[in-house]
Amino acid sequence: MGTTKAELLERVEAVLPDIAASARQAESDRRPHDQSIEALIDCGIMQTLVPARFGGHELGLDALGDIVRAVSSACVSTGWITAFYIGHNWMLTKFSEAVQKEVFADRPFGLIPIQPSPNVDIKEVDGGHVISGRSNFSSGIMNADWVIISIAGRKGARSFVVRREDVEVEDVWFMSGMSATGSNDVLVEDLFVPEYRSIPTAALFNGVDSIHDNPIYGIPLLAFIYCEVMGVYCGGLRGATAAYEKIMLDKIMTWGGDELAQKQAVHIKLGEAQARLHAADTLYEQLVADTTAKAVGCGFNLETRLQHKARAGLINQIVREGVNDMMSKVGTRAFRLESPIQRFFRDLNTLSSHAFVDVDVCFEQYGRHRLGLEPNHPLI
Repeated sequence: MGTTKAELLERVEAVLPDIAASARQAESDRRPHDQSIEALIDCGIMQTLVPARFGGHELGLDALGDIVRAVSSACVSTGWITAFYIGHNWMLTKFSEAVQKEVFADRPFGLIPIQPSPNVDIKEVDGGHVISGRSNFSSGIMNADWVIISIAGRKGARSFVVRREDVEVEDVWFMSGMSATGSNDVLVEDLFVPEYRSIPTAALFNGVDSIHDNPIYGIPLLAFIYCEVMGVYCGGLRGATAAYEKIMLDKIMTWGGDELAQKQAVHIKLGEAQARLHAADTLYEQLVADTTAKAVGCGFNLETRLQHKARAGLINQIVREGVNDMMSKVGTRAFRLESPIQRFFRDLNTLSSHAFVDVDVCFEQYGRHRLGLEPNHPLI
């Protein structure tokens, strides 16, 4: 019998206190805490979605979601990197069997950042391609062993799997939120990539065929990404809500000496915060369940894809409004750097601006579709 989701979650729960304790230092260092990444590797979670034939657990999207929510409740930045490392092993299954065998040869997972970019040039040569340029926002690059450089937004765009040692990393990640992800720029210069290590970017985003029988490997990329990353948002809201509750439980007003825990207004706001958290979790769990069901039924038509995008946007909106509402009620002391809630506040507001779950775009595209209009945005 293989490793179960419950076993992985038990291991993850055991390391969460250490991840939370190192979150401030990771933010100061502007990169993931190495010990946190190693602890998560030791938990065996990175191969959660890797096919069993390569030594992975080949579990479902629900396992990904539960793990990512747990880690993100301790540190949103670490949860983001965890989601990418687990999820990008799934993305690798979109590439050739040869490159999958290569990456999984030494251990049953890779640590693989990817960020679609229009800023890389491609030149076709005998046996492959030569690429040069810059890819921004490479979350996971600080601990990576492989990199997917994905050229997007133009004719002939392709995506390439390259070794970490073949790229240069430029330290540009100076951010007010999500600082601990270390999402620096990746640079390549006249790098030859053999043909078997690349595919058309359209095939990466839209392909539903797979060499693997499990239907989860036939999910279109963006539909998968919503399941991959929205757990980070929900987990971050979980952590922020727990921090908010602790403040409300412990705080005594400087002027007047009132205990906040005795105030009716606090009871109302805490009840609202908890209800909002449960609502976000429920929406996310249903999105994961529906994506899994559509994978089994090969049901990813345009209606489904745009509906799922809109639902991801709604989760984003609920999370952002939730953390902002809590932060407006906790008082000035909660903005101190040692207070976890201000980090959740900054991290989640930074995440809420991500192009893949831009709320206005998510809602607009589904609204256009319902009125019989074609999409007018590339990220569908």
